[in-house]
Amino acid sequence: MNQQEKPSAAFSISWCLSYQGGAMLVAATISSYFSVFMTDTIGIPAAAASIMMFIATLWDAVNDPIMGTLADRTKSKWGRYRPYFLFFPPIFTVVAMLLFLNPNLPTMGKILYTEIFYIMWGMLYTILTMPWQSILPAHIKDDDQRNKLIQAGATCMAISFTIASSFTTQFVAFFGGSYVPLMFIYGVFCTVMYWVLFKTSTEKYIMPVEKHSVGDDLKKLLKHKELISVIIVWMMSSLGYGLMFGSSVYYIMYYYERPDLISSYMLAVSVGAIVSMMVLMGVMLKIFKGSVVKAFQVSQGITLVCYVILFFFGKTSMILLYALTFIATAFGAMEQAMINILVNDTIDYVMLKDKMTLSATISAIKGFAQKCGSTLSNSGILAVLAVTGYVAGAIGEQPESAMIGINFMRFGIPALTCVIIIVCLAVYPISKYYGEIAEMKKNM
Repeated sequence: MNQQEKPSAAFSISWCLSYQGGAMLVAATISSYFSVFMTDTIGIPAAAASIMMFIATLWDAVNDPIMGTLADRTKSKWGRYRPYFLFFPPIFTVVAMLLFLNPNLPTMGKILYTEIFYIMWGMLYTILTMPWQSILPAHIKDDDQRNKLIQAGATCMAISFTIASSFTTQFVAFFGGSYVPLMFIYGVFCTVMYWVLFKTSTEKYIMPVEKHSVGDDLKKLLKHKELISVIIVWMMSSLGYGLMFGSSVYYIMYYYERPDLISSYMLAVSVGAIVSMMVLMGVMLKIFKGSVVKAFQVSQGITLVCYVILFFFGKTSMILLYALTFIATAFGAMEQAMINILVNDTIDYVMLKDKMTLSATISAIKGFAQKCGSTLSNSGILAVLAVTGYVAGAIGEQPESAMIGINFMRFGIPALTCVIIIVCLAVYPISKYYGEIAEMKKNM
């Protein structure tokens, strides 16, 4: 590989810190604390909050393919994907700030206000995600360079989750109990990084999109039946990762009955994710000689064992809880980087088979699958709480049914996602085309 192919430091840093830095700080705060904010601060009943999250995240999943196909068809003097880095991050920031207001309205008014801005935030998050994912294969064709950036970006994401999930309570207390200044700071950082990415990125390795409908694009992709297993992996990874963070606050506060341990427990989860991205992912790939599929399967197997033990014995010992939670996250969190490698594999596979660049559309299908997982995670947590009789704020007084539900959300369902991922990866189809893909990219 010649020197010209290596991405600049400015591109590498801005690609890692735009979406997986600033935008992820906002997303991680919402993922970990917004459900509690709705039920315990705004005062929205858990059943209503569950329906709200289901509607919002389901629509968010549906609009992903729409956004992806629009990005692939965008024509401007700046290219297909780069214009989205310029205009939308500031709007994203403002909406994130408005989302964390507690308006002085009756309950129905609060429900409508929160639902509107949550839907808006999800759509803007999608607008920032699809082009960001697509610019990497458009800017770099070498797999090693791509994968190094994906791992570095995943490390940034883990650090973002650590900051947002572990220290948000302290940050909010510093700002007098308000999330709004925090959203402003994160949003400004996000905007600056996206603007740098706009300045430093190029679209060198793309093929033209033929003049046909969005439906035709989707049909071309979905005719590859072998991709179904990949889509399921994307969905299950999102569900498991979402529950890892979204259910932890409820678990420690109500199941473990130790709200004073929220920050330290979230820190154990988050540091485990950092170790996963920075250290263990590289070790696993080295052990399995670069085979993402094998490394992915083994890491999920180790995570599964930890989850099963914690499901039955997590409350018996604090040391056991913290130690196995750290190990489970250290091996499980790398899925967020590995699924992005699968996205690039899929982009290359479709380019090989159909002679088309549908990077954003493929990223959008991955986004759709992830949002379906997020829908199950976000609304599922609240639905389980509502069905099992959860009482907001009643630490030490939750009914037994709610305690069982919280434990099942924290460790039972994530264990099932591990099993499904392992099975789907056993029939991963694209690996047999690696040789042909390498030859195609060599001739680009």
